[in-house]
Amino acid sequence: MTRRLFIFDAPDVFLPATVGEPGQRTFFLHARKGRAVVNVALEKAQVSALADRMTDLLIAVDERQPSPSSTPETEPPTAALTPDGPMVEAFRVGAMALSWDGEAERVVIEAQPEDASGEYVEAADSDEDGPDLMRVRIGIGQAEAFVRRAQALVTAGRPPCPFCGQPLEATGHFCLRSNGQLN
Repeated sequence: MTRRLFIFDAPDVFLPATVGEPGQRTFFLHARKGRAVVNVALEKAQVSALADRMTDLLIAVDERQPSPSSTPETEPPTAALTPDGPMVEAFRVGAMALSWDGEAERVVIEAQPEDASGEYVEAADSDEDGPDLMRVRIGIGQAEAFVRRAQALVTAGRPPCPFCGQPLEATGHFCLRSNGQLN
């Protein structure tokens, strides 16, 4: 099968999104530029890890470049921060990479589909045999908005059990830390 590249430089929208109710949600990375829309599915833990690493990257960039040469971009209006249409996944994310493009002053996020190795595969864009790839380049303002939304989505799930930290179902759960009692 021929490799698919989904490349978004300065997308109109790049955000984490969910479909479903807490406990049954599917998480997505949603990118849109003009009429081009791509959604890739991933785990809640991957969204959380990406937001954490992006925060670390933004702090490091801010420390290195206290006064950016360009004007900070403005955050898109709230209405623009909603996914368009049905969330159909192009692939399920296995490996991700995060970097800073200092020349363009952009955060670069790359996602590849799951495979047996679970490792990120370096491949030139011209390599037809490489894994599918979603690459998004966003400015600092969009990255900060992504982090805020990701943190809100992750914490909006089921509340944790006060004893073991596992998610609580509406009907409770059998907690090992409370001798298997229903909490």
